[in-house]
Amino acid sequence: MSRRDRPEHQRQGAEQPHRPAPAEQREQRPLDGPRIYVASLTDYNAGILHGTWVAADLGVEVMTEAIDEMLAASPSMARYGDVAEEWRIDDVDGWGRHLHISEYESLESIARLAEGISEHGDAFGAWAELCGHDEPDELDRFGEAYLGEFTSLETYAEQFVEELGIDIDELAMALPESLRPHLQLDLAGWARDLELSGDVTTFESPGGLYVFTN
Repeated sequence: MSRRDRPEHQRQGAEQPHRPAPAEQREQRPLDGPRIYVASLTDYNAGILHGTWVAADLGVEVMTEAIDEMLAASPSMARYGDVAEEWRIDDVDGWGRHLHISEYESLESIARLAEGISEHGDAFGAWAELCGHDEPDELDRFGEAYLGEFTSLETYAEQFVEELGIDIDELAMALPESLRPHLQLDLAGWARDLELSGDVTTFESPGGLYVFTN
């Protein structure tokens, strides 16, 4: 990828083998929130590891300025006069357990995803992986699609029934006394059916599961 985002630079850079810079060279400055480590491909091709951490939740303009500054300080450009324009994402931090950022993710996509992660946390990353990084309308549906974090899908089913105001004991009273002991609500089976039918999708979370409606 280049400062001018020229497709031919992206394709040329993609041919290079991916090898992130050593951790000691990537830890240049502490940043809160989602961040990306952007490396100069011009320097990499010259056998030099040169890059910088960039805060991803400050917008495209701020990221572009940080990348331009990194490229302007290119050691290979200073030594050999090679203009440093090409770059790629060599490392990421603060994006949660589900969201995968590619080497050549666009800055527009990075900014949109970082905003969601900063506002909603790891659950948004799961949603972005489910609906696609480049689907802004779908990403904006996170608030209506996210049902919450639960220890299990059965726990979600139990809460759903409670919110409906269903009282099993009251239902039992409407039945003949001989039938009341046999009245059961198979929440575990209903929870399994919800996922198998595609009505909900789940992702592993620190507390159990993130649950999304489809």
